[in-house]
Amino acid sequence: MVQLIINTTASLHTDVDKGDGRTKYMLEGEGVGSVFVVDSNTGNIHVTKSLDREEKDQYRLIATAMDRQTGRALEMSSEFIIRVQDINDNPPVFPNEPYIATVPEMANIGTLIQVTARDADDPTYGNSARLVYAITQGQDYFSVDPQTGLVQTLCHPAVPDMDRETRDEYLVVLQAKDMGGHLGGLSGTTTVTVKLTDVNDNPPHFKRSAWSFSVSELAAPGVEVGRLTATDPDLGENAQLEFTILDAEEAEIFNLTQREREAVIVLNKVSDAICQQTVFKASSQLRMKVRVRVLPQTASPFKDQATVRVMVLNADEPPQFSQARYHLDVSENCPPICSVGRVRAVDPDTGQSANIRYSIDPQSDPEALFRIASDTGSISTVMELDREEEQWHNITVIAMQRGTSAPWPPQGAASSRAWQGHISPRAGPGVGKISHRFTIRVPFFFQTIQILCQGWWLP
Repeated sequence: MVQLIINTTASLHTDVDKGDGRTKYMLEGEGVGSVFVVDSNTGNIHVTKSLDREEKDQYRLIATAMDRQTGRALEMSSEFIIRVQDINDNPPVFPNEPYIATVPEMANIGTLIQVTARDADDPTYGNSARLVYAITQGQDYFSVDPQTGLVQTLCHPAVPDMDRETRDEYLVVLQAKDMGGHLGGLSGTTTVTVKLTDVNDNPPHFKRSAWSFSVSELAAPGVEVGRLTATDPDLGENAQLEFTILDAEEAEIFNLTQREREAVIVLNKVSDAICQQTVFKASSQLRMKVRVRVLPQTASPFKDQATVRVMVLNADEPPQFSQARYHLDVSENCPPICSVGRVRAVDPDTGQSANIRYSIDPQSDPEALFRIASDTGSISTVMELDREEEQWHNITVIAMQRGTSAPWPPQGAASSRAWQGHISPRAGPGVGKISHRFTIRVPFFFQTIQILCQGWWLP
């Protein structure tokens, strides 16, 4: 078998050819007539069209030398293999593109992704298929092995860290060049999209280091006091935050509920300090300081702290009577104006009684037997009382702050009953008794008491 490497022509020849024209050359096989033709006189083989080695790199042909006159073969036929010689006519290509790779932000040097180019030229002939890799964009952060195409992240003091919060995606342009990278070689390019994944490298921060809220002294447990917000530029579970009240005493008074990156402060219970504020009414409003800490839910050394100042606001409350029951005495037939006794109420907001005015509910005293000094709360009779006509009297006293004009009875007032004391047969001569039991009828501004009056005499 004879192998011929062919560009455009080749030649057949036999030793029996005397050059007298009697030898005839014939050719059979792949591409004969369409690709190859042979000169029957000289044995020269001609190529009729361009050959592409990447389509077909060799052809098998059979050549025979015959006697023109007898038609007999002058020798045995020979088989030829015609190999198509390669030229560098194909650029490198990346069959697996596009390439996408992920790498943690702030990553040290390490393998990122393997890229591989292909060259259709003959790798066994010359340097047409010998590839060299290089980075044409992104070399500040990445490198590539010129022989293998292995892409890596750089780690060098002069190379800045890749911070996802600053930039979360990089485009790396790779080039593969044949001819070993020498001048005249063909090249192809591809792009690697590098996406940075998040690491917990940022501390959370409250939007403010100091917060101020207020709550009424009458607020019930469960009332929202205020909301604190914090930020964390990380993503996913690295950005999940946890809020905590640092002081044990304040943690009993207030509770924290979390909504994403927001902490909601809720009144958990009424503290002793708030109760003292309500009872004693300090001259200035009560202020409470709460320290709140925020940190990531995942393990991290990062944290932040804020100070919350809660101001307990004074609420305008109804007057309070000085005692739960009054026992007052009055003699029957005592001439008008006969003093019965005095009731006293104070403003719980100030602890003073100067701004309280008193009145008798006319429905409880339709005959107007009693009157009360609006400024002092002193109760007296308007006319003589006769036990034989009525043994006891039930009156209601109203205490109201000055400057208010709330109607009575108010909406939502509680019902009340007079306390009926036991009538003692041993009461002194001409002596009666006033006793009462009161209930607060209004939530603001005024309070009512009921007084039961009874008269006695000795036979």
